[in-house]
Amino acid sequence: MTHRFATLDVFTDQALAGNPLAVVFDADDLTDDDMLRIAREFNLSETVFVQAPENPVHSAKIRIFTPGGELPFAGHPTVGTAILLAMERVGGATTSETDLIVVLEEKIGPVRAAVVLKPGKPGYAVFDVPKNAVEVIGETDRDLIAAALGLTGHDIGFENHRPTRFSAGVPFTFVPVANIDAIQTVAIDSGSWDAAFGADEHKAALVYCRETVANAHHFHARMFSPGMGIGEDPATGAAAAAFAGVITRFDSPPDGTHRYVLEQGFEMGRPSIIHLEVDIEGGGLDAVRIGGHAVRLMDGTIAI
Repeated sequence: MTHRFATLDVFTDQALAGNPLAVVFDADDLTDDDMLRIAREFNLSETVFVQAPENPVHSAKIRIFTPGGELPFAGHPTVGTAILLAMERVGGATTSETDLIVVLEEKIGPVRAAVVLKPGKPGYAVFDVPKNAVEVIGETDRDLIAAALGLTGHDIGFENHRPTRFSAGVPFTFVPVANIDAIQTVAIDSGSWDAAFGADEHKAALVYCRETVANAHHFHARMFSPGMGIGEDPATGAAAAAFAGVITRFDSPPDGTHRYVLEQGFEMGRPSIIHLEVDIEGGGLDAVRIGGHAVRLMDGTIAI
């Protein structure tokens, strides 16, 4: 079998930055095992497989695989695939600004993305997060977490922020760290990981602080998920979606729409910028949107 594929760098407007993504077209004939083996061959944090939609008014059905298994939802695959399918729809380059709507059928449900294509510019997509962040009850021991991250207990926490678990489809443990210097020294201790973050397959941690590289940004972050086959991820949209719950809980933003910029991947040499919009109503989280650019990098075929 031969399948066309493309790669993109997502959550960046520059090639060879952001989070790389592989997208395999016309994947209806591939088995789950085929998709997992192809994802392991690409060895990126996620690989998307595009299939015919179950609802003909939608753009496509997609399956998202890490090297360790399938995800019900993920941010950078949603942004990258939406932009790629929009580019395919218009036949490549545009001669004027073009706005399109792309609806992707993911395991979590339909995800609607608005895509903007401009001549000679990277595409931009913003999507409605299909499930609002909810807190996941679980142990978040500061000293165990510090040991798993190669930090001290004094490094964990700032202001009123403390470790919590939230999920907007994929659960993450969110670890506030005092400053960017501490984040840059994180070194995973795999022997301590399960004790700190749980034994399930989604034992992932997003470490964050308010101090940022760029003054216009709001949070600096790193994401680690050894259980999903991801040592460190350059940009994690699903974590950003769940992070809306962290912001709502600890920062208590007033009713209205609030916009945040998260920077990630800088320690990996893959700087990534994630745009997060949070709607607060009645003091609670009402809606969340994730946005970012993507650059199409490579096109080819894969034969298995």
